[in-house]
Amino acid sequence: MDIEKAGSRREEEEPIVQKPKLDKGKGKAHVFAPPMNYSRIMEKHKQEKVSMAGSERGVAIFDFVLRLIAAITAMAAAAKMATTEETLPFFTQFLQFSADYTDLPTLSSFVIVNSIVGGYLILSLPFSIVCIIRPLAVPPRLFLILCDTAMMGLTMMAASASAAIVYLAHNGNSSSNWLPVCQQFGDFCQGTSGAVVASFIAATLLMFLVVLSAFALKRST
Repeated sequence: MDIEKAGSRREEEEPIVQKPKLDKGKGKAHVFAPPMNYSRIMEKHKQEKVSMAGSERGVAIFDFVLRLIAAITAMAAAAKMATTEETLPFFTQFLQFSADYTDLPTLSSFVIVNSIVGGYLILSLPFSIVCIIRPLAVPPRLFLILCDTAMMGLTMMAASASAAIVYLAHNGNSSSNWLPVCQQFGDFCQGTSGAVVASFIAATLLMFLVVLSAFALKRST
C-alpha cells in the first residue's frame, strides 16, 4: 500500500506536459495560426519605421547645413591667411620690411590643410544628400564619420600650431629672444588671428558632424 501511495504522489507532483498532437493520416503536428492582431503589429512596426525615417531625414538635413557652413568657414580661413600680408612704409636701400604667410612654414601648412578640408567638405555634400534621400542607409554615414574624424584632427592640428605662432607674434618670448612683431605688423597679425579663429570654428563644426553621424548610426542600426 505504501508503494502505491508513493507512486500516486509522484504522479501528482510531476508536471503535466502536453505533447503536440499528430494527424493520424499524415503524421504532421498541428500548425498554430498567427494571432488575430498580427496585422496591427505589422502596421505599428511600419509606422515606427516611417517615423524613424522622418527623424533621420531631419538629422541628415541638419548635417548638410552644418557641412556647408564648415566648408565655407574652412575655405574662408585658408583665403584669409593666404591674402594677409603687410609691408612697412619705411625701407632702406637694401631692405624692405614685409610680412607674409609664406615666411613661416606653419602658416603655409595652415593654408594647405584648410584648403584640403574645405575641398573635402564640398565634395562630401553629395553623400549628405544621399543620406537625406535614403535616411536609413548606413554606408554613406559610416564613410562620412570616418572622413570627418580625420579632417577634424587635421584642422585642429593646423589651427593649434598656427595659434602658437600667432601668440608668439603678439607677445613674443624673452627666453628665445622672439620679439613681438605685431607692434610693427598690426594688420598682418589681425588677419592671421582671424584666420586661426575661423579654423577653430571649422574644427568645432566637424566635431559636431562626427557626433551627429554617430548618433544617426546608432539609431539606424
